[in-house]
Amino acid sequence: MKDADRDCTDVQHVECRPLKCRTLGMEVPMSGSSTVRRIMLACGLGLMAMPAMAEDAAKPAGVVELFTSQGCSSCPPADAALKTLIDDGKVVALSYHVDYWNYLGWADTLASKDNTARQYAYAKMLGRSGVYTPQAVLNGRDHINGADIDGINNRLLAMNASGKGLAVPVSASVRNDEIDIKIGAGDGKANVVVVYFNRQQLVDVKKGENSGKKISYWHSVRDIQTIGMWDGKAASFVLPASVLNQGENGGCAVLLQKMKDSETPGAIVGATTVMANNTAN
Repeated sequence: MKDADRDCTDVQHVECRPLKCRTLGMEVPMSGSSTVRRIMLACGLGLMAMPAMAEDAAKPAGVVELFTSQGCSSCPPADAALKTLIDDGKVVALSYHVDYWNYLGWADTLASKDNTARQYAYAKMLGRSGVYTPQAVLNGRDHINGADIDGINNRLLAMNASGKGLAVPVSASVRNDEIDIKIGAGDGKANVVVVYFNRQQLVDVKKGENSGKKISYWHSVRDIQTIGMWDGKAASFVLPASVLNQGENGGCAVLLQKMKDSETPGAIVGATTVMANNTAN
């Protein structure tokens, strides 16, 4: 965990007020913009009503979205915890590499502005004044230190017990040149969000706080697309399998996510993952 006594106030984020270190890890204040890019898929998308619910979909225990950085010394334990969750196979686990620690001497090779924007949008939803790494957002509803695997599992159990779990069945499978996505019936409306990731990448960090370490990263997000809307009725979506485009290393998660407003994500009510080779993770 990042040393909370370290003086970070003399270093400036290019878009924010002075950085601060917190006991949860590394923290920066929110920038003025929390816009998340909303990308509509331009090809190969079909939508039709489904006569039956997608009851065959295995229901995950929850969704864990880890916000991490190769340049953060507090993050490797959280990266390892995410791998443990993936191996357990009970949750949809995603790793979003952020770019606001690049100034520390190492530019994260998996980071993107879209990943950072998603974390800021979650901070807005959670009523927080800043973001930090490693942060795990659970079911789009709560957050916790990403290295606290027991805390993550306990929070997800509590969410399921209180009706804040993944109530809507979602399934996805690769068949020939298509990805077939099926969503069951439920209450309300939500966006259908597809998050593309690389299954595993080994990175040799040569500078910065993790200099000299070779770290294996799992389910690192490379793109996020909102492909349509769900109105509470059972539905089916079809994507071209080519969108995975990373060979056997490619995969995607399908998140059924409610929105607080046009730019602010809310609760995730259904989810699944699918790999290019049709394996679970």
